[in-house]
Amino acid sequence: MTPARRNYSLLSAFLFCFFFAQAASMSMLAIWLKGTLGLSGAAVGTVFSANFVAAMLAQPVLGYVSDRIGLRKGVPVAIGCLVVLASLFFGLIYAPALRVNLPLAAVLGGLYLGVTFVAGPFAIESFVDRVGRKYGFEYSRARLWGSLGYASAAAFTGRLYNLDPKLNFYLASAAGVLLVPIILSARIETGTTGQATASALTPRAAASILQLPKFWGFMVLILGVTNLYLVYDQQFPVYFASLFPTPARGNELFGYLSSAQIFVEAGMMFVAPWIVMRTGARFGLLLASGIMIVRIAGSGLAIGPVSISACKMLHSLELPILSVSIFRYIAYHFETRFSSMIYLVGVSFGHSLGLSLFSPLAGIGYDRIGFQQTYFLIAAGALIFWLGSWFSLAPTPPTDASGRPIS
Repeated sequence: MTPARRNYSLLSAFLFCFFFAQAASMSMLAIWLKGTLGLSGAAVGTVFSANFVAAMLAQPVLGYVSDRIGLRKGVPVAIGCLVVLASLFFGLIYAPALRVNLPLAAVLGGLYLGVTFVAGPFAIESFVDRVGRKYGFEYSRARLWGSLGYASAAAFTGRLYNLDPKLNFYLASAAGVLLVPIILSARIETGTTGQATASALTPRAAASILQLPKFWGFMVLILGVTNLYLVYDQQFPVYFASLFPTPARGNELFGYLSSAQIFVEAGMMFVAPWIVMRTGARFGLLLASGIMIVRIAGSGLAIGPVSISACKMLHSLELPILSVSIFRYIAYHFETRFSSMIYLVGVSFGHSLGLSLFSPLAGIGYDRIGFQQTYFLIAAGALIFWLGSWFSLAPTPPTDASGRPIS
């Protein structure tokens, strides 16, 4: 087996197991917090906000460390070790703390969940993109296995939640046990020249990205549209379940629908590079974020299980296009040595900053004016940022998998 094929296979397996664990831990989190533990919408928003504050603090560090160590495996190994602890954390630490001291629980949850399942995926995806560009395979073709892992877990998380929520957390830890041996089996040559360049990266040089106008133009879309979309998506499972005869039936069907949606998403991961290669990354970003706004507003208009399920399925269209467009945009407009910093600061940190601010406000909106009216407000805000992104994003021609223009 060639080094490229071996590394592609192992990184695909790593992504499958990691996103399996993420789905088992996080896909029913809002329902677990509100249903099992009895938290209010505002309290759930506060918990999510704490997760993103912690992730926000971790992401610049992860980004700098990732760029500094280059192709070495330290970051994915550390994240894999954290995933193993999922069942212990949820069962023995998080649930008891949430019942007796919400502020303390929010801090503890932020530290673990923020680093492991909020900031962690961005660090892993950046690492896979870097390895893919070295060995000549498309990031999205490896990332689709992450989607399949998430779908495999989501297919039965709803049913397992109805039996015992702790079963999902046990599955997450079981998947985590596989992560470290998988990543250690990969044979990734760091290269003397490339590693020397990465190791020479200083904090001041890394921080220089904040002086780039193109960076802030990119952030208009990230801080605005995609942030508001993620705020909308946090407690979407709760609203989805409310449109069914019983919450238990809604939880079960949400798991099935999530699985179907992610299998479609995995198929779109094959198609998305072809789309973005022909449209260019700028239009790909605008197309994906436009679909997000349609989904948010459509959820406010939904009147039953069929229409709300159709809105959920739109996620399978926008996510692959967005993911590929982001990496192509970064590869074309920024130096390779800053790729992890741009992704973890621009995208991941930007998400955490916005979500830490918006999540409590959305939770209050759900409690006071309901899901539908809050969705309309979120969609209106996202539309304003989307229109601004037409002017702030830099032109990007069609590019290949490495971000080079296609002649």
